[in-house]
Amino acid sequence: MTRVRGVERILSAYATLEGAGVRLHRAFGYYEVPQFDPFLMLDDFRSPRTEDYLAGFPSHPHRGIETVTYMLNGCVEHADSMGNAGSVNAGDVQWMTAGSGIIHSEMPKPVNGRMGGFQLWVNLPRANKMMAPRYQEIVSSDIPTVSPHPGVTINVISGQVDGIKGPVKDIVADPQYLDVTLGPDTVFSHPVKEGYTALAYVISGEGTFDAEEGYRISNRDLILFNDGSSFWVRSFDKGFRFLFIAGKPIREPVAWRGPIVMNTREELQQAFKEYDEGTFIKTNA
Repeated sequence: MTRVRGVERILSAYATLEGAGVRLHRAFGYYEVPQFDPFLMLDDFRSPRTEDYLAGFPSHPHRGIETVTYMLNGCVEHADSMGNAGSVNAGDVQWMTAGSGIIHSEMPKPVNGRMGGFQLWVNLPRANKMMAPRYQEIVSSDIPTVSPHPGVTINVISGQVDGIKGPVKDIVADPQYLDVTLGPDTVFSHPVKEGYTALAYVISGEGTFDAEEGYRISNRDLILFNDGSSFWVRSFDKGFRFLFIAGKPIREPVAWRGPIVMNTREELQQAFKEYDEGTFIKTNA
């Protein structure tokens, strides 16, 4: 029997500064741990003003997590300690597993005057925190678009919709990451694995995820669902677009400082000591 997930919390993304002075909106982060387990943070860096983001994110370390960058407009140029360099362009996804450690930079750039996207942080369990770093770089043309219901279009980044699987694979959290667009006055439901954390972040339009109360939510609103085997959504007359993200909770202690997330304070201290001493990168991880 299908059990539709109810709305547990509604949050509004708040303005904050990150990197070298990038102005962005944070949907959730440090203060919401562990409510979104295995997810740690979701940042929205859409902006029409170049002065909000050109300072970028100069070289900084990561360990113990994965960062997921999804671009809507413009690009992010990146380079790292392993010699990788390139651009994440509009519609592309970069799923970076920092594992044992990586030092990289991320510099947002406008294209035709536009830039914007999202970065999700995903925790790694203790058994995988020191795994070898890796990237999955997915160009937009490799992300399938499906229409499982009239008036509904979904870009499938990971997980599956109507048997169509997203290109991001072999991720510990077993994530589902969907970019969902509903036309005006459309109702849609979609299965979700029971016991998995599930959330939705609104990009545009207006809609509701609650059939009974009908809370009207819009751009930069975040929904945390309670448990169940599906979610339900209805758009209003402007249509509705949102990110839907779900994953398997880790349920382990979280020790978090800046760009590094481990299980204990001692592990954090060790990581920053190695960074200061120049031994942070593990070539044999």
